[in-house]
Amino acid sequence: MIWTTSRFSIDLAQPRVMGIVNVTPDSFSDGGQFASTSAALQHCEDLVAQGADILDIGGESTRPNAQAVPLAEELARVVPVIRHAVTLGVPVSVDTYKPAVMQAALDLGADIVNDIWALRWQGEDGLRGDEVVVRHGRCGVCLTHMHREPATMQVAPMEGDVVPQVLSFLKLHAQHLHGLGVDLSRIVVDPGIGFGKTVEQNFRLLARQEELLHLGYAVLAGWSRKSSLAAVTQTSLSQAAMLDRQDRMVPSVAAALLAVERGARIVRVHDVKETVQALKVWRAMQGACSNE
Repeated sequence: MIWTTSRFSIDLAQPRVMGIVNVTPDSFSDGGQFASTSAALQHCEDLVAQGADILDIGGESTRPNAQAVPLAEELARVVPVIRHAVTLGVPVSVDTYKPAVMQAALDLGADIVNDIWALRWQGEDGLRGDEVVVRHGRCGVCLTHMHREPATMQVAPMEGDVVPQVLSFLKLHAQHLHGLGVDLSRIVVDPGIGFGKTVEQNFRLLARQEELLHLGYAVLAGWSRKSSLAAVTQTSLSQAAMLDRQDRMVPSVAAALLAVERGARIVRVHDVKETVQALKVWRAMQGACSNE
């Protein structure tokens, strides 16, 4: 399977690691550690050196209860980082729901639009995300399932069997995009772990992730440092909010491996080095099985 993007045709025969670059002061996962431009630029280089196959750059936190960032501020955060990231030799993704930010990133040479709103958002100028993607002609896109919105998604999480609801949503929006002329090879889907779902629902999506493969699109899994991991490892949510990255690294890598075993082709992670190492062990095991 190939993921077609602006500058790269990404071979997904082997799982790919998408390294997260949060250019935000209020991220739940890294506490604004890379909020300054200089720190974010260095982080991009570090993640590539650690083995990241893709860089995912975002300028607005999508944690529960997050408040929207003005367009001008988000652009000021991400534009200089994207300008540098596209020189590093790997595909660059912009994590945004704002069409104007998508357009600016693609104009700078970014390869992928990663949108938690699945291109449903319309800017103040009337521009929609799907229009940006269609007009570009080649960029990759990741459509994410999100229940409600960041400010309210955990106030009233989803009810009932989460899997068919997520399947229906992703199928609908992928078909909509394809109907507008976007080639299927450009589309990847993300079940949206933590986006308006209970702990049990998140793990049900992992356990039944193979059902998502029936849609015919590559699956991107984003478990890294999510609060559901804290919940099942008996780490309190208050401790998770304290951003104990070391405590969350091992559960995150374990979840990434479980997602890959269930068919995910891209894992979006903070702990790139550790995830890359774990996948090398997994590949060695796969190779040994195929030689029997």
